[in-house]
Amino acid sequence: MSFGKLLVANRGEISVRVIRACRELGIRTVAVYSEADERAMHRRLADESYPIGPAPAAESYLHTGRLIEALKLSGAEAVHPGYGFLSESAPFARAVEDAGAVWVGPPPEAMELMGLKVRAKELARSAGVPTVPGYAGEDESEDRLLEEAGSIGYPVLVKASAGGGGRGMRPVHRPEDFIEAVRGARREAEAAFGDGSVFLEKLVEDPRHVEVQVIADHHGNTLHLYERECSIQRRHQKVVEEAPSPALDPGLREAMGRAAVRLAREAGYWNAGTVEFLLDGEEFYFLEMNARLQVEHPVTELVTGLDLVHLQLSVAAGEALPFQQEDVSPRGSAIEARLYAEEEGTALPAGGRLSAFAPPEGPGIRNDAGVASGDEVSLYYDPMLAKLVVYGADRETALLRFRRALESYMVLGVPTNLPLLRRIAAHPAFAAGETTIGFLEEHSLTDLPGGSAGVPESAVLLAALAEVSLPLDPAPADPFSGGPWRLGGAVRLGYSSGEEHYEVEAARGEGGSLLLSLNGREVAAEVVSAGDGHLYATVDGANLHAGIAEDGRELLVSVVGESYRLLRPSPPRVESSGGAGSATGRTSLTAPMPGTVVEVVVSEGEEVEQGQLLLVLEAMKMEQSVSAPYRGRVRALPFAEGALVPGGAVLAELEEA
Repeated sequence: MSFGKLLVANRGEISVRVIRACRELGIRTVAVYSEADERAMHRRLADESYPIGPAPAAESYLHTGRLIEALKLSGAEAVHPGYGFLSESAPFARAVEDAGAVWVGPPPEAMELMGLKVRAKELARSAGVPTVPGYAGEDESEDRLLEEAGSIGYPVLVKASAGGGGRGMRPVHRPEDFIEAVRGARREAEAAFGDGSVFLEKLVEDPRHVEVQVIADHHGNTLHLYERECSIQRRHQKVVEEAPSPALDPGLREAMGRAAVRLAREAGYWNAGTVEFLLDGEEFYFLEMNARLQVEHPVTELVTGLDLVHLQLSVAAGEALPFQQEDVSPRGSAIEARLYAEEEGTALPAGGRLSAFAPPEGPGIRNDAGVASGDEVSLYYDPMLAKLVVYGADRETALLRFRRALESYMVLGVPTNLPLLRRIAAHPAFAAGETTIGFLEEHSLTDLPGGSAGVPESAVLLAALAEVSLPLDPAPADPFSGGPWRLGGAVRLGYSSGEEHYEVEAARGEGGSLLLSLNGREVAAEVVSAGDGHLYATVDGANLHAGIAEDGRELLVSVVGESYRLLRPSPPRVESSGGAGSATGRTSLTAPMPGTVVEVVVSEGEEVEQGQLLLVLEAMKMEQSVSAPYRGRVRALPFAEGALVPGGAVLAELEEA
C-alpha cells in the first residue's frame, strides 16, 4: 500500500469493518465521532480519534469542514467514506483530494454521473443496458408530470433524482393520488438529499431486485464479481440479501454481469460499485448505480473468497487488480440479515442501552457488528446494529445455518427485528428462493403474530432459576436463608409481562438441584454453567440456554433468539389517593419519536372523517402520515408546519363525533 494512515469518515459497523481490514494490512486508522458516539466501538478500535461535533448528523458526520479538519489534524493519507452519510458526495470527495489525501472510492466525476438517476439512466441507455420506460425531462411542473404519467400508464413510480434507500419514492396507482405523491416525494428528497427533483418510471409490479458488484482499477480493468439477490425489502430498505441469486440461470447471470461492466466503463468508473437491476421474469432493467461499497458486500466476499475492502484500498493506492474475469466464480451460498434496533410491529427505530449483545458463533458464521454489550444505541442515526452473514456449500446448507444462527442470537436491552428475521428464514417461500420485493407484504410477515401467547414457560423458569442461583439484585446471595421471599422452605418469585402474571416456587431438591413449580407443574432444574450473562441449565431433562440481564426492576431473558421482559414486583409503597380521569371520546395523537412537522392539512375545529390525513411528520428522513382514527372534530393542533417536535409530544387532539 502507498499510504500508512487512513481516516474512516463514518461510524457504526462499517467503520469497524474498515478499521479491522486496515489493521490486517498494517494501515493505522483514524476514527471521527460525534458527541453521541464518544464511547462507540469504532472510536475504541481506531488508533486515533477526533471529535467532529454534536450528535445530529448535519453537525458532525455530514459536516465536510469538520471532517476535513480532522483529516488535516490526523495527517491521514487516505479517507474511506464507508456507506451512507457523505459516501456518494462528489464535493466531499473533491475536498478530500484538495486536502492532499487519497479518496477510497470512484472519481467524483463518475459519482456525479451516477448520483442523479435521470442522468444515470441516459448513460445506461448509451451503454446498451435496458431501462424501465419513464419520463425524465427538464419540465418538472406538476401538470407536465401528470400528463406524462397518463402517457406511461398507471401504476407509475415517482422517484427522487438524487439519493437512494427508498427516500423520495412514491408508487401511484390512481391519477387522483398523483399530485400529492409528487409533493411528498419532493419534500422527502429535499430533506434527505438537498435536491427535490423527481422523475417518473413505469412501476414494474413485484419484480426481483438483483444487483451486480463491479470493481475497476486505474489500469483499464473493469470486472464484475457476480450478483446478489436483494428482493426482501421493507419500505424500500433491504432486510435479507444473498449470493448468488436463486433466480438466475448461467445465461442470465452472464448477461447481467456484462451489462454492469459496460455501464461502469461508460461512466469512467473505478474502485468498487454496484449496478442494481429490476428482474421481471427473464427481463432485467437498470435501476441505479451505487458509487460506493454496499451494506450487503459480505455475501459477495464469502462466495468469491475476495475481500472487497482490501481491493478498494489497493485500487485507491494505484495498484492493478490481481486477477482477471475468468479467475472469479461464485462457490457455495451466502445469506445476510440486517439486525436493526426497532420496535416490533411499528418498525420504528429504538434506542437505549444494550444490556447484553452476543451474536452467534461457529463455522460458516460471520458477524459484522458495530456495538457490544453495554453500548448505547442512539436514535440520531441508522438503527442497524450488525449484520449476520452465513455461508454454506449450497443454499440448503446456508439456510439451515442461517436459521440456527438466528435462534442463537442474543440481544437484551433494546427490541430488535430478530422475530421478523426468524419468520423470514422459516417461511417455505424463502426456502424455495421465491422472493420478490413484495415478499414481506405478500406473506404478511411484517404483521405481528396473532393471539397473545405470553412468555413461554421455559423463559419464566430460566428467569427464576437465574434469580435463585446467580448474584442478581434484589435476590439475596442465598434466597433460602430467610427474608421476605421465604415461604415454608421455598422461594416464591413473581413476574409480570403485560397483562400476564407468573408465579414460580423454587425449593431445594436432591444433589444440588432445584424443584421449580409453575402453573401447577413441578420440574427439576440444575445450573450447568453461568457467566457473562449466559445461563446453561437442564430443566425437566432438557438442555436449555438463556441470556440473562437486568434493567432496573425488569429481568431480561433471551431464549431461542426471542427476548422477553419480566417485571419483578416493587417493594410496597404508599399510593396517592384519587387521580385524573380521561375525557370520554377524546384522543391525543402523539409523535412516536422526535421529528419535524412538514405539512398540516386540517385546521382546528374542522370536522374530519375516519382515516383522513391530518398532518405529515418527518422523522429519520422518512415521512409518516398522521390520520384520524375515527370521525370527529379537531380540537387542537399544537405544532405548525416546520416545527420541531420531541418524541411523545401531542401532535393533534381529536374529539369523537
